[in-house]
This record gives sequence, C-alpha cells and structure tokens, in this order.
Amino acid sequence: MKKTVISLLVVCSIVACSDDFLKPDPLSFFAPEATLANKDGFESILVSLRKDLSKEFIAQKNLMAHQFMTSEIGVPWLQLDYRQLTPTTDQYQQFVGQINTIFAVVKNSNMVISRVDNQNVTWANEEERNVVLAEALWHRSYWYYRLIGCYGDLPFVGKEVTTAKLDFQTHSRWAILSKLQKDMEWAVKWLPETTSIGVPSRAAGNQLLTKIYLANLEFDKAVLSASEIIDNQKYALMKARFGEDADEPAKNVIWDLHRPLNKNLPANTETILAIVDRYEAPSGSKTDGVFTMRVYNIAFYNNQNAKDSEGNLGFVASGPLYDSLGRGNPDCSLTPYFCYKIWEEFEADYKSTFDLRRADINWYDPEELRYNNPSSVDYGKLVDPANTDYPAEFWARFYPMPFYKTYVPNYPGQQGVPYGSNGDMYIYRLAETYLLRAEAYYWKGDLGKAADDINKVRERASAIPVTAGEVTLDYIFDERARELFIEEPRQNELNRASYILAKLNRDGYTLDNIHQKNWLYDRIIAHNDFYRRNVISLGWSPYIEPFNFQWPIDDSLINANTLGRINQNKGYTGSDRNKPPLEVIEE
Repeated sequence: MKKTVISLLVVCSIVACSDDFLKPDPLSFFAPEATLANKDGFESILVSLRKDLSKEFIAQKNLMAHQFMTSEIGVPWLQLDYRQLTPTTDQYQQFVGQINTIFAVVKNSNMVISRVDNQNVTWANEEERNVVLAEALWHRSYWYYRLIGCYGDLPFVGKEVTTAKLDFQTHSRWAILSKLQKDMEWAVKWLPETTSIGVPSRAAGNQLLTKIYLANLEFDKAVLSASEIIDNQKYALMKARFGEDADEPAKNVIWDLHRPLNKNLPANTETILAIVDRYEAPSGSKTDGVFTMRVYNIAFYNNQNAKDSEGNLGFVASGPLYDSLGRGNPDCSLTPYFCYKIWEEFEADYKSTFDLRRADINWYDPEELRYNNPSSVDYGKLVDPANTDYPAEFWARFYPMPFYKTYVPNYPGQQGVPYGSNGDMYIYRLAETYLLRAEAYYWKGDLGKAADDINKVRERASAIPVTAGEVTLDYIFDERARELFIEEPRQNELNRASYILAKLNRDGYTLDNIHQKNWLYDRIIAHNDFYRRNVISLGWSPYIEPFNFQWPIDDSLINANTLGRINQNKGYTGSDRNKPPLEVIEE
C-alpha cells in the first residue's frame, strides 16, 4: 500500500504542474512494481497506449482537428486571429493545452521503457521482452514526432520520472529526431509483421520511421523504409468495391474506403494502422464519437445563415438533411483551396474532374442545399446567398463538405445530436506511404520516380496521371490534401517540410530566420482565403504571422521548472529568456 501512495504523490514529471495532471489517471492506482512483473502486466499499459491513439480523433476538441485548423486547408472559426494565442491563453481552442495531453501519454510509454529490464520482471524469452519494448518505443516516438511538429524544441523525457524533478532542459528538435530515429531503427526489427487490429505492426513502424527519416533529411533511408511496406504483398491499394455499402451502385471505392466499419476489415489491404472506436463497445469503454460532422461541416441551420426570402428561418435542425450533415459548428472551416482549387487540373474543375475523391456522390456542395423548414415560403428551394446576414461571407459560411470523410451518422437506436458518432479512423494508410516515398524521391531529385508513386494514388482515384515535370513540393502537398484529409497531421507535415527547406537553404529559407520566414506560413498566405480576403467574423479580423507555424508552449510548464529552462518558441512572450537548446540526448 505504501508504494501505491507514493505513486499517487509523484506528480513532478514534465506535465506535473498543469491542472490536467491533477485529474485521476487510472494507471496511477496500482503499484507498478507489483503489476509490471511479466508480459501481461506490461500489456495492460500497452492497451492503454493503443487507446490513447484515439485522442487524435475523438471528441470535438480532438488533436487532428487542430492540425487542419493551422494549415491552408482550414481555419479555427472561433480563433481566426492568432494574436489571441499566447502561452497563457488558449481561447476557444486547445493549441496550448494539448502539450499536457501528449506528455501524459509519453509518461506512460516511459513506464514500460524504464521498467522492462527491472530485476523483478520475468520474460519467457528475449523476443517477448523486445516486442513489448519495441511497441512502447513506437508510441513514444509517434507522440514525440507530433510534439516537435507542433512545438519544436522541447525537453526529451527518456525515462520514467518517479521523484520530484524541476530541472528539465530543452533539447533541439534535431537532437530529438536523432533519438527517435535510433529508437525506431531498433524497434522495427522487433515489431510483429502481423498484429491484431489497433496494434502497431512492423509496417506501422516503417511508416513512422519514414517520416522521421524525411525530417532528418535521410532521403535514401526514407525510400528504403517506405519500400519495405510497399513491396510487402500484404498491402495493396484498394481498387475494387468492398465492405459496407459495396452493393450501392451509386457509390465508389473511395466511398467504401472511408466507411468507418471498413477501415479495419481484413479485406481492406490498404490499412496499416487504424484506431477502433465502436458504438457497441461497453459503456465504460465507449467514447463520445469522432465529431466529424460537428467539427468540419457547415452550420446551415444557424439563424444568421439560414433565412429565407422573407427573413424567416429557412432551415431547421431536424429531418433527413440534418441527420445526414449533422449539427455542424464548424470548429474547422474549410477553404476554397481545399474545396475547389486543388481539383482544378487538366482543364477540369470540381464539377467536371474525373477524380473520384471529388465525385459529386462523395461531397455535398452549397448549390445542392435546399431549405428544409416546412414552414418556410421557400421550402424545397435552393439556398440563396442574398438571404443571409453576411452575403459577402457566403463562401466562408457555406462551403462544400467532404461528405465521404465526415459522414459518421448516429447508429440505429442511438439518441442524441448528430455530431459524428463512433467510427474507426486511419492512423496510417498505404496511400500515404506512396506519397511519403514520392516526397523522398523529390528531395533526391528523382522526379520520374516521384511521379510514378503519386500516380499510383491518382490512378486508383481515376485522376489523370502527372508527369515528372509537374512534380513540385507544392504539388505533393496538394496531392496529400486530396488524399489525406483528416488523416494526416497536416500542420506537422507542413512544419517538417519547412524545416527541410530551411536546412537545405532553399528558396530563401534558412534555419536562422525560420520564425520570420518559413514555407508553412507562405503556403497558408498563398492558399488560405480567410487570411487573404481578410474576412471579418464575430468581431475578429483574421491574422497570422510566420512564428505561428509553431504553437506556444504552456507557461505553466516553463514557470514550474524552477531549476532548469524550458524554452518558449520565438515570437511568443518569454522567448527572450531562452537558452541554447541541448544538441545531445544523454542515454
């Protein structure tokens, strides 16, 4: 009992002094020394780590939504002005606070990593021990890759913290990447080739390692690790109809690919790793759902948006339309770049493109919306922008919705508002592997092979192939936008490419001035109409600066670390007190 009490009192890890860390953590209510004595004990923590992957997609303020809010694809409707984002304020969204959420997962990963060789642990053999350690390293590396993408330089916490520690020091993102690369190069040798659903496999290890190699400018190695997946006959792009809705002739394979129940089907040879989130789960395990219809779909029923020609309510929050599109907020409003411009290729537009990813059956466009209020004089008529309170902002409030990705309806018998119910979601998919390898070829200057990999993805979608001469970094990220909406951590990947360009001293970008000039910011300004048109909404004028390409680090972490220094990102208050980050991580 004494050991259990001590474990409850140990709160001084990297996130110890935040309010979030005062909430009960089930893993704190057992004595690790007694529980972590064999594979079954360690497996209980690995199960928790696998469940933690759902933090990317579950609930309204999920981590993946923030990735698209800070890109050229979307904006946070209620935090358009990034001057509102400071190390001490996190108005409406959770850009600052999620660092605590992620470090809590890192803490649990470190519990496994630090205790795997304790004297009281019994392993059947070395392989059993190594498989457990490999998965724990995968989870820690996954979340640290996400952390440095959001926040840049950070302390690397490489072992379990069991006593008060107030002297953390910041490591450079390059030092952290080198450590992640070393860990994952070992881990992929031991991750199983085949696993249960929701469990990272060797392919998931190679996918993560490919991203780390790219971030580290190890382009040859990135090609090899991606090829390990692509050349594995277990994986193939899905090209034929399958699974739920396969017998509906109006649908297509892209629709099938993104039905929640199809993502973990054995027939789906494209899935590398996906979370499991089911409505039929026991009440104690059931989540609040993925909220895709709330976060990304438009608020068509809103009083300001929904008036008819007589100024009365044109839409109501009920009926088939409401059940299909849900009660959109939207937390992440989508841009014309994503909804329209990336589909303008080869003399086609979003209406005439051959690309199945923009097929009419897969999207719901504003010009298809009909007033659904039976009491309205305009019931059944198409929505008229002139009837809204903000006609000049119609494009921002009534944008197309990628229905095939966001549609997660309530289950039969499920009560409650249609926000986006429970559904499996991809972490890694083979289509991204091709695009990662294409990017590696691009950096190597082999544009022919880059085009070949891009075309594997495009041809499955019936899109016209591109030539080597059309391959640019911008085009690769256009293709990632077409393929990986609400799957990839968009801001992190844009951030990664920004650092690569800066380290290569390409296109005027350098590491010395990356907080004043970076590719992520320039791409946002080039493509995100909310900032380019300067839409005024809710009294805020949209505003963003280059240093916002990374988010501020929670001041509570910095201030609580009284014997060391956790740096603040440049551009935010407190960065003037920064010290040079450590460039080597002690083993």
